[in-house]
Parts: sequence; C-alpha cells; structure tokens
Amino acid sequence: MFKTKVTDLLQAALEERPDLFLIDFSIGSDNHIKIIIDGDNGLLVEDCMFVSRAIEHNIDREEHDFSLEVMSAGATAPLVNKRQYKKNLERTLKVKMASDEIEGILTEATDKNITLEWKVREPKPVGKGKITVKKEAKIAYEDIVEAKVMIKF
Repeated sequence: MFKTKVTDLLQAALEERPDLFLIDFSIGSDNHIKIIIDGDNGLLVEDCMFVSRAIEHNIDREEHDFSLEVMSAGATAPLVNKRQYKKNLERTLKVKMASDEIEGILTEATDKNITLEWKVREPKPVGKGKITVKKEAKIAYEDIVEAKVMIKF
C-alpha cells in the first residue's frame, strides 16, 4: 500500500514536470525512499526539492514512518536512460560493450542506437609515418554494457 502511494505520487510529479525523468527508485524495508532523477536540461536542486515535496507533503507522517532521499544521478554515474544520451550530445562518452570499449564524441542518439566519433593515428597506406583517421561507430542500446560521460578539464 505504501509503495503504491509513493509510486503514484512520484508518477504525478513527473507528469507535472515532463522535462524530468526517473533513473532509479527504491523503497527499503525500513521505508527509506531513494529516488534518482535527471532532466532534459540538466537538474537543479529546486527540481529535486519539487519531487521531494510532491511526495513528502502528501504522505501522513502519523500513518507512515519514512525517510526520503531525492538526488541526481551524478556526473560519474553510468547512463541508463535513452533520454540521458540525447542530453549529452557532443560530449565524450566511454562505452563498454561485451567485446569492445570505445571512447568518442556522442554525435547522435536515436531511439535505437547512438553514434560515436573519434580520431585515431594509423600507419599511412603507402610510405612511412602515420595519419589521423576519423572513425565512427553506430552502437545499439542493447549492445551497451555501460556508458559514462568522460569529464574533461
């Protein structure tokens, strides 16, 4: 009953703010509610407060003893939602697949796959030395084991 009420309140809050989306949601045995959200245009503290208040202000503390934690996924957390890929266009990603790992610029994110571009130094076809070659890979979401945004300074 408690989980259903929290789920309904969370869903209503996310419907009210379509720019926000859910990354993870859990309720522990001690009624510790943990919600991780993200936003199409980034996430502000006010966005977390909005979701927190939408839940906390609609549950009777006399009836249910609970703790609530609403947070962003964090800069180093893996991407798990297709909307996260779309908001990270033109950023460097490290994508692990079952047999390979690629680090490149995310240039496209469709409903079925992502496109990464990167440059690599390869031997010249004729003669000595190396040339810089631009590579591209289309990777289906189901082939991605883990994808993280690489923070560059």
